[in-house]
Amino acid sequence: MAKLYFKYGVMGSSKSAQTLITKFNYEELGMRVWLIKPSVDTRDGAGVIKSRIGLQATAQVITPEQNIVEEYHKVGKHDVIIADESQFFTSQQIDELRELVDKEELPVLCYGLRTDFTTRFFPGSMRLMELADSITEIKMICACGRKATVNARLDASGKVITTGDQVFLGGNDSYTAMCHKCWKQKQAE
Repeated sequence: MAKLYFKYGVMGSSKSAQTLITKFNYEELGMRVWLIKPSVDTRDGAGVIKSRIGLQATAQVITPEQNIVEEYHKVGKHDVIIADESQFFTSQQIDELRELVDKEELPVLCYGLRTDFTTRFFPGSMRLMELADSITEIKMICACGRKATVNARLDASGKVITTGDQVFLGGNDSYTAMCHKCWKQKQAE
């Protein structure tokens, strides 16, 4: 049975690694995977999904203006759609992924962040929370040992900041996963 899946976690929780492992598992069974990612994610190159542990694969880049249903019909039939950095898709594009689940009987697995560095939903994540058949948290821990739930953004000196554009691409030098209590405490420092 086809479903829309949303698998979310904080920065560093292995979302991209799990995306690529899932792709491998489907392909090992002889299934065709359409691997996609939003165009805003250019950290590792326009058409590349790369995990911190070194796994990587080529993905089709989807711009905010593109209709995912139309793009799917252009690339031809696949057995599954796997999307990385799904928080950066538009709400409309999440609706289009839902349409592919319903009309094409395709499983669609979306991996991404739930919230930004201010603990607010990304538009794509909010729509996934509204529409997904299955929602799974990929857990991570804070340095204090509690469950990390916040993607804390850091300035050049390592201090937690809470202002700025919602989308700012960065790695371990720009973000760290924290529990809410540590995040609030670090803001006061």
